Amino acid sequence: MSDPVSALGQASFDGFAKIREIGPLGMITLRAKPDVKGLDAAIMAAVGTGLPAQRRIVQLGGKAAAWMSPDEYLLVMPYAETGAAMAALDLALKGQHHLAAVVSDARAVFRIEGPKAAQVLAKLSPVDLGAMAPGELRRTRAAQVAAAFWAADGGYTLVCFRSVASYVMGLLTHSAMPGSELD
Repeated sequence: MSDPVSALGQASFDGFAKIREIGPLGMITLRAKPDVKGLDAAIMAAVGTGLPAQRRIVQLGGKAAAWMSPDEYLLVMPYAETGAAMAALDLALKGQHHLAAVVSDARAVFRIEGPKAAQVLAKLSPVDLGAMAPGELRRTRAAQVAAAFWAADGGYTLVCFRSVASYVMGLLTHSAMPGSELD
């Protein structure tokens, strides 16, 4: 098996906010209705968190469970732990109607950091970032492409499809250009 490769070689840009592609991150998309027997225990076994509420992300020690839609969750973990997380899901949900797929290599992940990081996203997404509470996730778009993001550790983490990583990096870079601040 080959080593994971970052979508953009961990590209970064320092503008009025710092933009960086954070490289390979383990991700599993899990489709299941919230009333599926054992779902909460399965997520706990896979990433150590409980079932996230609507539009929420539950983070614990570099792992997370994010609500993506009424029957979809994104589980995030270190890249090397995806196999163990999938095995835990398979065991906990055996015989239950669900779909779990490793999507790590199909996604790109960015960090937007700094005191004005929200301004970068405000230019790209139809989201009221001022009303976004800690632990809240938005599944939306960045300009014309699908994206999800949440606030954490003094900035935002944004996930998009790997196929549009270069486009999204360009959007983020352009939006963070010095002199283009919103205030």
